[in-house]
Amino acid sequence: MTDLPAGSDLPQERRVVTAIPGPVSQELMARKQAAVADGVGTVMPVFARRAGGGVLEDVDGNSFIDFGSGIAVTSVGNSAEAVVRRATAQLQAFTHTCVMVTPYEPYVEVCERLAELTPGDHAKKSALFNSGAEAVENAVKIARTHTKRQAVVVFDHGYHGRTNLTMALTSKSMPYKHGFGPFAPEVYRVPVAYPYRWLTGPENCAEEAAAQAIDQISKQVGAANVAAIIIEPVLGEGGFIEPAKGFLPRIAEFAKENGIVFVADEIQSGFCRTGQWFACEDEGIVPDLITTAKGIAGGLPLAAVTGRAEIMDSAHSGGLGGTYGGNPVACAAALGSIETMLELDLPSRAKQIEEVMKPRLQKLAQQHGVIGDVRGRGAMLAIELVKPGTKDPNPEATAALAKSCHQQGLLVLTTGTYGNVMRFLPPLVIGEDLLNEGLDILESALTAL
Repeated sequence: MTDLPAGSDLPQERRVVTAIPGPVSQELMARKQAAVADGVGTVMPVFARRAGGGVLEDVDGNSFIDFGSGIAVTSVGNSAEAVVRRATAQLQAFTHTCVMVTPYEPYVEVCERLAELTPGDHAKKSALFNSGAEAVENAVKIARTHTKRQAVVVFDHGYHGRTNLTMALTSKSMPYKHGFGPFAPEVYRVPVAYPYRWLTGPENCAEEAAAQAIDQISKQVGAANVAAIIIEPVLGEGGFIEPAKGFLPRIAEFAKENGIVFVADEIQSGFCRTGQWFACEDEGIVPDLITTAKGIAGGLPLAAVTGRAEIMDSAHSGGLGGTYGGNPVACAAALGSIETMLELDLPSRAKQIEEVMKPRLQKLAQQHGVIGDVRGRGAMLAIELVKPGTKDPNPEATAALAKSCHQQGLLVLTTGTYGNVMRFLPPLVIGEDLLNEGLDILESALTAL
């Protein structure tokens, strides 16, 4: 792995010069608490000043190794040259017309690139939105219009967003759903093949989980009533769960047999993150619809639903859209992000990151009983923390470990239905030296824990 350009003049180094948080961040946090709603939480209480490559610099001059990428958003870095160049040019031309009033070429070009890059060689069309939740919600609208059915099937540990419908689709109550109901109806949840926690063991997981899911759909919902089955090929907020091999193909086959629209939610796993352009390619799955956001535009808000042309065209004219959906500056940024991914071959880069990180994480698991499982693909990796000698979730240790990493200059994120998973999402342009230094910090924090 050779170091790649940072996209800025930001030194690619870790630097801790104050307590974390530093005095300027503390002042800004006091202002935040006075002006910003408490519901907008903060993972690490420092305020960013600059970011690029594999680091994030705060207002106190501390420089953190970035293992979060803004939750898998800045895969090409926080200030990739092509993203900045294209977005700046579009800013100078115009910032908005609303594509539903007077369209513009960047919107069309993004849809053309999505048709080329997403799985399958069938005719495809796209519609662009602002966020992952909007994309998922519109995928449901499209599937319902196409099938003339209402029921939607989702999976244990799944996360799909914070709007009313996507909260209903999401498994985890706190913090995403607690106190915000009632939720949208006609949503049904079935088991997912979670190898580490499958009661009869990982070797039986795929077959048994698929059988249970299909049985519940058939008996409790009725396959003929189901408009869409929605699943993340790698479950993100649920804990970076890779469904056991064979599970996803069987669910996709069941959907096809019963005229159900199969939706791959690739909002966190898409755009090179897992070592392929899209995670569903790992088992050769070609979804009917695929939702994307996060990594698509290098940090600007953009999302998409892409799918079979005949399904995408089911919605009537005016039925899809939104004032800001497919904003021209965000579209320009997406074209710059895709340009960077192609130029630097970022799927291969993600695989190289896995080759560096995963063996070290597995070695740490052998040395520390608090790590129950190491999993993930590409630059979408995780460790699940448990009480040593058991599989009991250990969220307390997870929170303590994250705090220790933060204090030492490593930005990490936690996740998981039980709050006991630490996830690693470094920018795909991070240097190998920073990767290893970040893992050294993690090792030190584990030893102290």
